[in-house]
Amino acid sequence: MKLRVLSFVAALALTSPALSIDAKDVVLKANHASYYQGKDGKAKVTMTITDTQGRTRVRDFTILRRDQGDSDGAQKFYVYFRGPADVAKTVFMVWKKEAGDDDRWMYLPALDLVKRIAASDERTSFVGSHFFYEDVSGRGPDEDTHELTEETDNYYVLKSTPKDTGAAEFAYYVSYIHKATFLPVQIQYFDAQGENYRTYEALNVDTIKGYPTVTAARMSDKRIGGSTEMSYSDVQYDKGINDAIFSERYLRNPPRRELR
Repeated sequence: MKLRVLSFVAALALTSPALSIDAKDVVLKANHASYYQGKDGKAKVTMTITDTQGRTRVRDFTILRRDQGDSDGAQKFYVYFRGPADVAKTVFMVWKKEAGDDDRWMYLPALDLVKRIAASDERTSFVGSHFFYEDVSGRGPDEDTHELTEETDNYYVLKSTPKDTGAAEFAYYVSYIHKATFLPVQIQYFDAQGENYRTYEALNVDTIKGYPTVTAARMSDKRIGGSTEMSYSDVQYDKGINDAIFSERYLRNPPRRELR
């Protein structure tokens, strides 16, 4: 299945007379569809960063993910950069918690240094791209208050406001959630003046092993200009990824077999 994710704008005019689902249910289903498909997962990613002058930089990496239980809570991520040379062998690792701040590490091979990423840095650039560290592993649904503002034939429209306004640079964001898959196909971030300054778009969705999966996405930012696109290939689910991989030992010694 391929989903024409960029056709949602026209569908917004087709509003239903009543909202048929609770905002919390939509948020939880969208969070599951975005970050918890299968018990674990693997994908190869090509990230293309484009600046305001049209110049591009490319990052290639492999991402491994393993859930830590049956609920949509704790999970672990391991991101290994294959290239280019200036970022090759860099590793980003996350231990996502059900409650409290997530633990994040970055291994910098040039310095042979493991660096902890503070919670206050979660909404900063991920390796120089327009995506943030938090975008990679997801934002906790309980970090925001959610309001279902509109329902169309194809989409739920949510307005989300951070509970801790000092921990986020945005005043609120608006998400367009596809009804059939519960995948967010667009997220617009607004500042205190109500200006949409940052936008996430799902560019392509494929069904892989029965799971609707975003296989191309873009983040653009008007404040800094330009955009970053991520293209996913060799996406796999339920591989039985070993929990031991998600440890400091494997930051310096990447698991070659799992990364192939």
